[in-house]
Amino acid sequence: MREKILALLDWLSAPSRMKLRLFLEGNLIGILTGFVIAAFRWLLMMSEEALPRLYAFLAEHPAWTLAWAGVLAVIGYILYRIVRHEPMTSGSGIPQIEGILAGEMQMNWARVLAWKFVGAVLGIGAGLSLGREGPSVQLGACLGQGVGRLARRAPGEDRYLLTAGAGAGLAAAFNAPLAGVIFCLEELTKDFSPLVLMGAVAACVTATTVTQQFFGLAPVFHMGDVPVVATGSFYFLLILLGLFVGAVSLAFNHSLTFSLDTFARVKLPAWSKPMVPLFLSIAFGFTLPQVLGGGSPLVDSLVVEDYGFAMLCVLFAAKFCFLMVCFGSGVPGGIFLPMLVLGALAGAIFAKLAALAGVLPEGLDASCMVFGMAAYFACVVKSPITGTVLIMEMTGSFAHMLPLILVSMTAYLVSDLTGGQPVYEMLLQRSLRLRDRARARFEAGRKRPASREPHV
Repeated sequence: MREKILALLDWLSAPSRMKLRLFLEGNLIGILTGFVIAAFRWLLMMSEEALPRLYAFLAEHPAWTLAWAGVLAVIGYILYRIVRHEPMTSGSGIPQIEGILAGEMQMNWARVLAWKFVGAVLGIGAGLSLGREGPSVQLGACLGQGVGRLARRAPGEDRYLLTAGAGAGLAAAFNAPLAGVIFCLEELTKDFSPLVLMGAVAACVTATTVTQQFFGLAPVFHMGDVPVVATGSFYFLLILLGLFVGAVSLAFNHSLTFSLDTFARVKLPAWSKPMVPLFLSIAFGFTLPQVLGGGSPLVDSLVVEDYGFAMLCVLFAAKFCFLMVCFGSGVPGGIFLPMLVLGALAGAIFAKLAALAGVLPEGLDASCMVFGMAAYFACVVKSPITGTVLIMEMTGSFAHMLPLILVSMTAYLVSDLTGGQPVYEMLLQRSLRLRDRARARFEAGRKRPASREPHV
């Protein structure tokens, strides 16, 4: 039996059978990623359900608020230790994966896998306005790289497996296998290679199949019956929606870098910085609990509750500012899901304005929210096809492909014409600049003592 297995492995190792290897190993990566992300999603779902009950209890028993603040302080210190021990766990994780694929970064896949999982569960579970998708992408990439390393694949093939794992992480996080594949092609590699496609398809479909065994076939956002919008009849209104959401989203990237730079400059002990957004979450928990966590319940509530125009603006501003503070602190967590929530809120605000102007028929508010999510994503990430496919899969609105593409491309052009940079590329370039400066300071420090020696 052992000889037959070795013979099979030797047969598979031939260069001509690389696509078959990628397909088989992609399925293995998808299975592993599916189970890890299922556990990750389940823990975050439990926290989403527990937080409203917790703050309701604290409202009735305010004396316990100090105890909860103590718990958050402990969580903040743990997050500080995790990021200090393994810097690759900081933030979203997607810029790090792009850095690895570009040959600019390296990671210890097993260590990042363990600490990213723990850090993201603690931070997002405690109420920070961060998303699960970035950590899910990085967790999947870790598993993909781990399979490649354990199988002793060549560096080029190892990159395909890492890419497949990253796509599987996105697919499993959002129940969106096609978006996971497109994400690998359009965002991560920017290469529509059949080798990338083979591993990505196998991993994304398998990972989604695994998570569907736990969470069912329902889309992530429960938008109900979203009315179909005829592109021809509402062509100019859809363009206006794309322009509006695109203009609203222009501040996103600059605000992210501003928040990161502010946290880097502020005169606080490093161990206390993660505690800033955690303590801020207490205030939001009592006043605007809708902005806590990733934000899926908030999107669902926009469909069933009639928020006024002023309340929608307050929710948008609060979610935006809280996200910036959370991400700027450097704790593990992504911006993907909160970004979509902001897009849904922007779409809802546009719907209110259009209704007041008498140009939007009744019953199309949910459609504007769906289009707003795609437009916001397209403008910030500058991956309009990924955004279109992702929103269709996340909302179950497959009949809206044409208006989604039109709105997404309009918002994309707004970003392009104003010099906008893709957010993950921007974050990667920032990290590389900081690394190069740190290296330059280190080298200057090593040379300085020698220059002070007296000349003979």
